[in-house]
Amino acid sequence: MKKKSIKPENDVQEGDYKKNRVKSSDKNLAVNEVPKIHDIAENIEVDPVQERFRFIDLFAGIGGFHLAMHNVGGDCVFASEWDKYSRITYKENFKKISPELFKNDNFNSDIHDAVVEQIPDHDVLCAGFPCQPFSLAGVSKKNSMGRKHGFEDETQGTLFFNIKEILKIKRPKAFMLENVKNLLSHDNKQTFKVIMESLEDELEYIVNWHIVNGANWVPQHRERIYIVGYDPKQVDITDKNQIIIPEKPDSNFKYPKLADIIKENLSGYTLGPGTWSTLERHKAYHSSHGNGFGYGMHTFPLRDDEVTRTISARYHKDGAEILFEQIGERPRRLSVEEAMQLQGYDPKKFTFPVSNTQAYRQIGNSVVVPAIQATANEIAKVLKRNRN
Repeated sequence: MKKKSIKPENDVQEGDYKKNRVKSSDKNLAVNEVPKIHDIAENIEVDPVQERFRFIDLFAGIGGFHLAMHNVGGDCVFASEWDKYSRITYKENFKKISPELFKNDNFNSDIHDAVVEQIPDHDVLCAGFPCQPFSLAGVSKKNSMGRKHGFEDETQGTLFFNIKEILKIKRPKAFMLENVKNLLSHDNKQTFKVIMESLEDELEYIVNWHIVNGANWVPQHRERIYIVGYDPKQVDITDKNQIIIPEKPDSNFKYPKLADIIKENLSGYTLGPGTWSTLERHKAYHSSHGNGFGYGMHTFPLRDDEVTRTISARYHKDGAEILFEQIGERPRRLSVEEAMQLQGYDPKKFTFPVSNTQAYRQIGNSVVVPAIQATANEIAKVLKRNRN
């Protein structure tokens, strides 16, 4: 392997993107204050006496895995994210929670440049590896453009093999991967077969997976596959049925209603006339062809059990997935503060020091934090049980 230095966090000047910064609504709260166990996803039941463990955060985005793992006793010792705007948001929110990550140049900007042997030892590898090569929307778009997808996508599809290399060399006790549901069926199920054979047969981890719907934790339909594995030589897991991946929260979880997140009267987010006209034509066209493609509209009053469609990284373009009716006016999209709560982020504790366009993209690419934390808590239990 060609040796390269891990690229330090020096590629972006934070001040360049302060103009449209989304600030916390609580002026007296230090946004980057180190949270207590229940701060970010505060109604997830966790062990009150946490023993610390070390984890790495690959394809980190804005840090959904970081929050979840931190809340159940994890210390992040290495993170990697290539998007320069996501890196700004990540550093802003974790520079006090995980200061050593940035002081020690362990905030990598290109996983291909990382020398695997130099990645700090860790107990858990976390990775929400890029889903576009496998997602329904991503595959459709790439087909229309004549581009490759899945493992044939040279820039993104092969990133799973970076994960595999790190697992092989660093040999953490556990890992947790997240991706789109379509990963299961992509390329006639061959993609998922390759992934599972790599993890189970080549690396000899005990692996289990489940489709988890974030709607059980937040009022947003978001089905994702969670893949969790353990090294049987380091922990007492010998069968995949011993691996717990919660599909629903426990009885103590307080569910956030959509009506408690959405403001009925909110200015500044109304769709422009051109955007709204395009969405109406698009929906009318698909309705005439007998399918239900088109925008998703919510009307007030919102039902107690109301759930939105899945928010995506393209939400900033027209807000089509999730719109709210305004009497006598064109509909409006979500505010950034509303959108982040659909992924489980607390607007009093998490900030976006970037433009609204970038914030929407980052939110759409994120994980549902409390759903991830439920599985993270189960991993923490296994690690605690297997302390040397």
